[in-house]
Amino acid sequence: MKSPYKIYLLMLSLVLVVLACSDDFLDRPPEDSFNVADFYKTEAQVNAATNALYVRPWYNFITNVAWCIGELSSGNGRTWDPRNADFTNFAINGDHGTLTQAWESLYAVIAQANSVINTLPTAAGPSVSEAVVANAIGEARFIRATAYFYLVRIFGPIPIIADNSKYVLEPIVPRNRVEDVYEFIRRDLDYAVANCYQKIRGNNYSDNAKVSSGSAKAMLAKVYLYERNYPMAYQMANEVIASGEFKLFGGDAEDGDPNGSYLDLFKTANDNNPESIFALQWTTTGQYAEGNGLQSLFAQAGITGFSDGWSAIGPSLDLQEAYEDQAMDQRFHATIMAPGAFYPDLNGGFTVSDNVNHQGTNVGIKKYVVGTPANNGGGAMQSYPNNTYILRYGELLLIHAEAAIMGGGSTAEGIRSFNKVRRRAGLPENPNPTAEDIFNERRIELAFEFEFWYDIVRQGPAFALNYLSNTERGTFNNDTDPPTVNSETYTATMEDLLFPYPTNETQNNPALLDDPVAYDFGG
Repeated sequence: MKSPYKIYLLMLSLVLVVLACSDDFLDRPPEDSFNVADFYKTEAQVNAATNALYVRPWYNFITNVAWCIGELSSGNGRTWDPRNADFTNFAINGDHGTLTQAWESLYAVIAQANSVINTLPTAAGPSVSEAVVANAIGEARFIRATAYFYLVRIFGPIPIIADNSKYVLEPIVPRNRVEDVYEFIRRDLDYAVANCYQKIRGNNYSDNAKVSSGSAKAMLAKVYLYERNYPMAYQMANEVIASGEFKLFGGDAEDGDPNGSYLDLFKTANDNNPESIFALQWTTTGQYAEGNGLQSLFAQAGITGFSDGWSAIGPSLDLQEAYEDQAMDQRFHATIMAPGAFYPDLNGGFTVSDNVNHQGTNVGIKKYVVGTPANNGGGAMQSYPNNTYILRYGELLLIHAEAAIMGGGSTAEGIRSFNKVRRRAGLPENPNPTAEDIFNERRIELAFEFEFWYDIVRQGPAFALNYLSNTERGTFNNDTDPPTVNSETYTATMEDLLFPYPTNETQNNPALLDDPVAYDFGG
């Protein structure tokens, strides 16, 4: 069910000062842009101020980049596509167009968020309460923080831009230290915790579309985990769990929602279910960049009802082997299409062909594949209405478990959280999980949600280089019976653990090649 707030989307896209389609990462506002100060006069208009931040500026990153980094580079997926095979074999350089899209798209998100953050305090009408304004700014700061969180994990030191209007005449912007980027992210999320609405995610899914104070606490828990501040990661995750705001969708866990399952998480009809902490809110308009483009790339031909369905990535042999029990673990069926598998939710019933073979893997992808518009709620080719998760409760439980096991809190409570995820998947409990168990559980729980690369890298260089260099990235040879493996591995180096700045950005802003500087946070 889609939220009614999306009816404002097209109107908001006209009045936002900053346009997501700009080629310049600073997204300098055009001189003839509409005066947004004339728009935010009612509480409804202010509540709608952040709508576009959940949609269009994310499109190129999610559709064209996130899976290349999260799944191809990590070894969860593989491809023969010459455009993106370089993510698999660590051959990316600054001239790669897909990498440029990551930079431009995420800085477009930041620019639009900055427009809301810096405009609303003075533009809101006198009848609009301070709480409504603060909530909208909190949403924008949450989304800005999320974009910076991606950028710093992909590129390392980056420029922090808090107000794009200050750089209209200044093309040279220094990059800032990683520790300052994380401090900026935490300050944004702290504001969102204090000022966003508090909610309980109920069965009226349309009320769950936007982020809340609890969403910000959950994202803070993840940020603290990456900083290895395990006590704070545990505390934030524990507070979210104790609040009861979110639930696992399905399973027999104490705080689960019996109306769903892991497979149901990815049905369009279940967008904004109680497990969703932050999800991108794609529309049913069918307009390019207003809908989810992932199905076009993931699905096999004939599923979408259009000429897309390009099978551009396949689940790697390494990922397939990582499932401890493919038959028992419900996540395998919900993530990977095996030959002969049946999906009653897909186009009224769909059986996977016996010769399915995405990119030489002898299987296909199910996650984010939702079928034709007639069967999944609307949309059009490369523009489908199913949400994309950025953070959900299943991951939050694993954050809680990892932080606890790493010494941040109650080990017993962390193990409880860990086993809630396993029970929902249909697996037996593990009474004494290790950090390695949690790493592997995250891989399976979040496969094809574009997270695994970051999980590998945050383990540290020694682990990451060994893991990446020994991951099987090859194909099946079906000329033998049974099929044998055409093995492929690639050696990663320290330089591969961060991606290079796009060449056009370093040419336009040579300060990116200088040493990073401290960010001025002011008083």
